[in-house]
Amino acid sequence: MLSTASANGPKRTRATAALCFAACLVNVASGISLSSPTTFPTLRRTNMNAASLRLKGGAGEAAEVAEEALAAANVAAKSTAELVAPKVPKDLPRAKMMPWYQKADDDWERKDGCEVIKWDSSLEGFKGALQHRYGKFKELKKRIIAAEGSVENFAGGYVKYGVRRSTDPAKPGIIATEWAPAAKWMALFGDFNGWNRGQYPYTKDEFGTWHLFIPDKPDGTSVIPHNTRYKIAMTTSTGEETTRIPAWASYAVQAPKGAPTHPAYDGVFWNPPVKYEFQNELPVTPRSLRIYEAHVGMSSEGEPNINTYDLFRERILPRIAKLGYNAIQFMAIQEHPYYASFGYHVSSFFAASSRCGDPDSLKRLIDAAHGMGVSVLLDIVHSHAAKNVIDGINGFDGTTHMYFHEGPEGYHDLWDSRIFNYGHWEVLRFLLSNLRWWLEEYKFDGFRFDGVTSILYKHHGMRHAFVGGYGEYFGLATDMDACVYLMLANDLIHRVRPGAITIAEDVSGMPTLGRPVSEGGFGFDYRLAMAAPDMWIKMLKEMGDDQWKMGDIVHTLTNRRYKEKVVTYCESHDQALVGDKTIAFWLMDKEMYDGMSLLTPANLIVDRGIALHKVIRMVTMALGGEGYLNFMGNEFGHPEWIDFPRIGNGWSYHCARRQWSLADQTHLRYIHLNNFDAAMHGLEEAFPFLQEGVHEYVSLKNEGDKLIVAEKGELLFVFNFHSTNSYSSYRIGTAWAGKYKIVLDSDWPEFGGHNRNDRHAEFHSTQQMWNDRPHYIEVYSPSRTVIVFARIPETPAA
Repeated sequence: MLSTASANGPKRTRATAALCFAACLVNVASGISLSSPTTFPTLRRTNMNAASLRLKGGAGEAAEVAEEALAAANVAAKSTAELVAPKVPKDLPRAKMMPWYQKADDDWERKDGCEVIKWDSSLEGFKGALQHRYGKFKELKKRIIAAEGSVENFAGGYVKYGVRRSTDPAKPGIIATEWAPAAKWMALFGDFNGWNRGQYPYTKDEFGTWHLFIPDKPDGTSVIPHNTRYKIAMTTSTGEETTRIPAWASYAVQAPKGAPTHPAYDGVFWNPPVKYEFQNELPVTPRSLRIYEAHVGMSSEGEPNINTYDLFRERILPRIAKLGYNAIQFMAIQEHPYYASFGYHVSSFFAASSRCGDPDSLKRLIDAAHGMGVSVLLDIVHSHAAKNVIDGINGFDGTTHMYFHEGPEGYHDLWDSRIFNYGHWEVLRFLLSNLRWWLEEYKFDGFRFDGVTSILYKHHGMRHAFVGGYGEYFGLATDMDACVYLMLANDLIHRVRPGAITIAEDVSGMPTLGRPVSEGGFGFDYRLAMAAPDMWIKMLKEMGDDQWKMGDIVHTLTNRRYKEKVVTYCESHDQALVGDKTIAFWLMDKEMYDGMSLLTPANLIVDRGIALHKVIRMVTMALGGEGYLNFMGNEFGHPEWIDFPRIGNGWSYHCARRQWSLADQTHLRYIHLNNFDAAMHGLEEAFPFLQEGVHEYVSLKNEGDKLIVAEKGELLFVFNFHSTNSYSSYRIGTAWAGKYKIVLDSDWPEFGGHNRNDRHAEFHSTQQMWNDRPHYIEVYSPSRTVIVFARIPETPAA
């Protein structure tokens, strides 16, 4: 029986739900451009009966459907101008718990961590290891509660540490608190006192924490004004006289030329006269997760060289919403001195990158996304830290072990960075507080945890293939302190923010990573399907598409741990970096510069490239998991790799940009790939097939014909990878009897296809076993295409 649970999700306030799917049903002649700045139409799922969709048959009727939806969308949608405009502040309710959210467990003390075995019987042999791990989690959580009252309080360190305003009306002034147990002397200095090192010294308590209070001036003004640069003057454990940025600094900028601390970074006291007030409620977490991975700095078309949060909000955010993505994953938000590190060498963990603007501009961006119904995820880096000393937390008090492991254990050789000591009390406070800070202060809706493999193992995954069985996951090479940290982190996140999303980047295949902590898992909502992009790049690089194995494609995309949700993708930022190639580049190479004009016929390389680009994306989205991710620009086949400014390229920003205008030009073929990406999201919005638990069955993997046929959700997918063969009257097995229509065809002309199927044709099923399915339909399957069918209800007799 087909699952129809997909119709139960909430309605969003934005008018981008299924926006391009409706447009796909309209002939090109109807005049609706998928790259037009006009508000897009919405296809409304009305009168759904089982797995059926009511579609109108003629081209004129399809246009009427789109026009009606367009009118409704214009009424319902919030325009970009409205989202940017000032509004009357209001008290916003906290996120409500929805049935599909992961729930924090209040009965955790009675559990033993073995419930997860019910999903994987192979774990029975490691029951003792699961009990030991969960026991360590319980032990640490009890210690925290005993000392701090709750894990939430423990994770509120940002309220105590750093440089901040006093909240005591009887004692107005500046309070500064810093943990630096081995430091010999500390003082606060900066622009506010002419960088006088000795004027405002801290005092140290018995726990290694330093304290300072600076009362307000007699006239009631603060000694440290808003937006003032400052730093800690320190005598380290070795006697060195130096400077540090407070580890808990909420804002940091590079010191200007001529400043005494140039070229290092300084802390900035951020205390605006009017605190930013969020205008939009937190979005309901989507059941079908469609993520747009973005880097704000390199999102401009070249001017400015480094884009800003405000310009991203004004220019890029509406594009993402119109394409139909319901989540954005921001990279490179935590402050990092080296731009070319892609944001992965973090120096100030509580500070938003100042290259792109101040803290309030990032809040405006997140607020605007929420107004569009888009969730915002932070690519959080807790797997390592930058080696920077002057403007980082490495060697903060003069020792090498304050936040990190001592000796070789504290260094990551491949990343040239420091490894946290996840078993240290104050390190746990620092990292857990960091998670809560981004959730509470900036209203992020969750995290993609970078480098989870490195966190989990003492060898950090280096030179390990993870092919030796479950013993590799539960042996002595696993860092138990790190495992417990990840469990605590997910437990905290889901308590603080109902509906928060956490995603683990892990290549090891660690079992239970995507199961709740209450069962004995790590608590992540999703894990990344990192084998999928590796498969596509390997196939494109090493063999022609006539050698591709349908069985290998299906196996790689569907080989997922039972009951652990997966975010799949064809390519991310990794494949876009200089030294590698995107899928579009592997397919078309230099022809992306010379052969993309619609003013001349497509050559064979471009025709093949555009066709396979669409099929690869659709099969990955359809079969790869419960979520889908795309890196910005790849949706339309961006023709450049990413190369940040560095010595080797003369510090050029030329390849640290995105050429959005290519997708807007109606005479270039990039628009076709952009249209298809939007159509995929519209299709999934109208017929959710990424949701956990939907029906999924692959009925055909034909190596000779190069065909894959799959049922997913309420839809029937037919993928033809053959380079030349198109098939007439091809029998497609299906679980469902009835009448079918095409709801998406990569061969439609708006997607750069050849329009070889009648888009209004109907297909009637025959009751006969075919490929282990009780019914079949006969279709025309053109080469290098994907066609998606949906059932429509029979017209009642008059």
